[in-house]
Amino acid sequence: MPVIGIDHVQLAMPAAHEDAARRFYGDILGLVELPKPADLAARGGVWFLCGAVQLHLGVEKEFRPARKAHPGLVVDKLAPLIAALTEAGHNVKPDTPIAGFTRIFTEDPFGNRIELLEPDRGT
Repeated sequence: MPVIGIDHVQLAMPAAHEDAARRFYGDILGLVELPKPADLAARGGVWFLCGAVQLHLGVEKEFRPARKAHPGLVVDKLAPLIAALTEAGHNVKPDTPIAGFTRIFTEDPFGNRIELLEPDRGT
């Protein structure tokens, strides 16, 4: 099999909104920011580490948010994230549970759809 894994997922964002990305993905979701290579930093955007996979936000000149396509991020505890998202003014939409997970949808500051999934603990 030639494909052996996923290195990163990229979402688009509007220009000059890196601080909003840092607040959402770093402060609220708790992802660690990664330095962008110097030759790419001038393009704008911001990169984060998400487990073994990276989440890149790249500047798109004629930005339009992804309303259906989305990353599904596995979280340890969903309830505190829901509280933090709500407190920061982000909409939280519960969705039908899927086998082994409780999940919700939210949007990043740019309107990109984000799914958050908490594994069931069997309690």
